[in-house]
Amino acid sequence: MNIKITIFTPTYNRAHLLPRVFASLCKQTSFDFEWLIVDDGSTDQTEKVVENFQAVENRFNIRYHKQANGGKHRAINKGVKLAHGEFFLILDSDDFLKAETVKCLVPLLNEIQTDKNLGGIAIRRAYHNGQIVGNEFRGAILSDSLNIRYKHKIQGDLVEIFKTDVLKQYLFPEFKQEKFCPEALIWNRISQRYNLKFINLGLYITEYIEGGLTEKIVKIRMHSPQASMLHYAELANYNIPLKEKVKAAINYWRFSLNTKEVNICSKIKKIGIWSLPLLPLGYLMYLNDKRKHA
Repeated sequence: MNIKITIFTPTYNRAHLLPRVFASLCKQTSFDFEWLIVDDGSTDQTEKVVENFQAVENRFNIRYHKQANGGKHRAINKGVKLAHGEFFLILDSDDFLKAETVKCLVPLLNEIQTDKNLGGIAIRRAYHNGQIVGNEFRGAILSDSLNIRYKHKIQGDLVEIFKTDVLKQYLFPEFKQEKFCPEALIWNRISQRYNLKFINLGLYITEYIEGGLTEKIVKIRMHSPQASMLHYAELANYNIPLKEKVKAAINYWRFSLNTKEVNICSKIKKIGIWSLPLLPLGYLMYLNDKRKHA
């Protein structure tokens, strides 16, 4: 029998949080999934903690892979390659699922499995009190990862469950000595070929903890300028509102100044000469970043 969902957890020194993730999976009312953990070079007790999970749980398969620390995007790439599930859900180590999540997802995924125009579905994050993160909508929306923001005006982090075969076509670029690549870079690329079915179900419980990626994102982008530049260059040239193009271009120049590349013509080529007047604004933001995060 095929595994419907790979629930994938990339983790780095989160041994103290994994038991909560594990507990939420043990409480599922359907076990049509595997739990795949990619350990991104942890130095804590992560491996031992996972071994304990494997020793006591037999209702679903728990798979563990450890690799050298390289960032979440590299962990996702490895997870996609290792996944046995037909669909791929990223469950971060500081979050967890409601007990009915898998049972609710399976029929929704079955509905779209053979539709070649759909790359998967997306559900909502919710806080511990059940409140949806962002604004709510009624019914379901067929859209892509760009238009759901700019056309339908849906706010708040979403939870994408992609077809695994789709993700295999869109692996993250891996830049030497950089440990971050925005997930939006890949989701936006997928949006050029596939729609998703967006469903207003808050089945994924999220917690923005101290020390997480969200809290220190500017500093992280400063240390991964090539990936940040690529993301903003592509975003600025998609069919999005002019205001968003301008913001993306400013951020492109902002983070480009953290690279060792000094050839301005090379940088212009990556985004387009139309963005050059926005370089001074990017420079001012760069200076502010250096002041705050040096």
